[in-house]
Amino acid sequence: MKKSNPKKDKKQPRIDGIDITSDNLSNRGGMVLFARYLEKSGILNFLIGYFAVLRFRKTGIRINSFLKQILCFFAEGTRRHLTYFDELKQDSGYSSIMETHPDQMASSHAIKRLVRKVSFLRTLSLRLALQRLFIHQLNVTQPKVVILGIDTMVMNNDDAKHREGSKPTYKKVKGFQPLQMYWNHRIIDAVFRGGDKHSNHSDTTEKMIAHMVKKIRKTYRKDVPIIIEMDSGFFDQKIFSLCESLHVGYNCGGKSYKDIKDYVRYLPDSKWSRYNSREKEYWEYAEFIDQRNTWKEERRAIYSRYVSEQSGQMVLDEARRDTIIYTNLGNDEVLTEQLRNANLLKLQEASEIVHSYHQRAIDELTNRSLKEFGSEILPFDRFESNTFWYYMMVLSFFVFQNFRDDIASVVVGENVYPNTLRRRLFDIAAKITCHSGKIVLKVTRQTWRQLEFSKLWHLIEIKPQVTI
Repeated sequence: MKKSNPKKDKKQPRIDGIDITSDNLSNRGGMVLFARYLEKSGILNFLIGYFAVLRFRKTGIRINSFLKQILCFFAEGTRRHLTYFDELKQDSGYSSIMETHPDQMASSHAIKRLVRKVSFLRTLSLRLALQRLFIHQLNVTQPKVVILGIDTMVMNNDDAKHREGSKPTYKKVKGFQPLQMYWNHRIIDAVFRGGDKHSNHSDTTEKMIAHMVKKIRKTYRKDVPIIIEMDSGFFDQKIFSLCESLHVGYNCGGKSYKDIKDYVRYLPDSKWSRYNSREKEYWEYAEFIDQRNTWKEERRAIYSRYVSEQSGQMVLDEARRDTIIYTNLGNDEVLTEQLRNANLLKLQEASEIVHSYHQRAIDELTNRSLKEFGSEILPFDRFESNTFWYYMMVLSFFVFQNFRDDIASVVVGENVYPNTLRRRLFDIAAKITCHSGKIVLKVTRQTWRQLEFSKLWHLIEIKPQVTI
């Protein structure tokens, strides 16, 4: 039997007891980067303007503290219940990270009072704030073409009781179904609605398109080509006619009616082309002109069917994922000229249209990111209060995406999900010290080197202000 070495055992570090430290510590040291980003980028001051009319007691919590804590609450994401504000209020390390005096830390009851104080019209102004942040991003990135997506997102509140407006959705759960517009992994406009409102309910989609197109051309560039991607839930002649009158491109999924299937079934092989999506997988597509019975005009249509070559066998007709895409690309002279000036005429080619329509899955990933960032379950009973909370969540998500692209991408990479960024950048140990009138945040040498902390801090300091 092997004998133990007492000298070796003495070298092993062992904890002999536990005690309390008076040091100011935090396990979310990286949140200081996001909190500082809110101020340095000017986003916090920009949002305060939408709440300036609210009256607060001079001795109470200031509106900038409220907004900063709500934005950081969503960004930090440890818990989604309002009672989590009570825990954060008692955490001196967290208030130091937020650069907020402990007296200005909000409790859950203070948040509820704030929500009750905000009127419905003031809540809807947050939609305008979201749009203006989008326009700012356009002016910063200067894209040659603006490709937008429109879709709905089901928010499952089936387990939550007494939610005003929570209605059965097409996914067979009770909840909400807001209409959302997407651009570059961001939600840039939204209409919060009950769960029983289908995709193309009323004229909401038409108003959203008309409003956003006008805003883009007025505040960004009047000659920029705009293309909108939609699924078959928005297959409506009214939407097509609106886009055509505005000279806006659209790629919209259609419905595979029997006459269309009969037509493509007898098309000769020479009419079919091939688009490769990945190895041993491709799409066959055929182009034709179609006019539904109630339509006043003919429109360009592209029928595509999925094919997979494995073991030398093709997919049976019954198992194919057939889609039909309606578009006005190539049929609008004004839009064609805009694409020609941007050297993007290839976007009118049938293969590019099929590829672009398949990229709509990015919008679904954006919905997934938003749900991971915030929560599907909304905390209030009143529809008006949940509307405010939803728009604050979407605004926070937009700011979070900007922070990821502007600052955090240096460390965590691009297009990562919220929890990946949180775990790698926010959840780090930090110590806050005060010496000679200066407050200093300290991290370990490994964290300093691995996360390039000094570089991230410098990027935030030189971040240009939001000017809208």
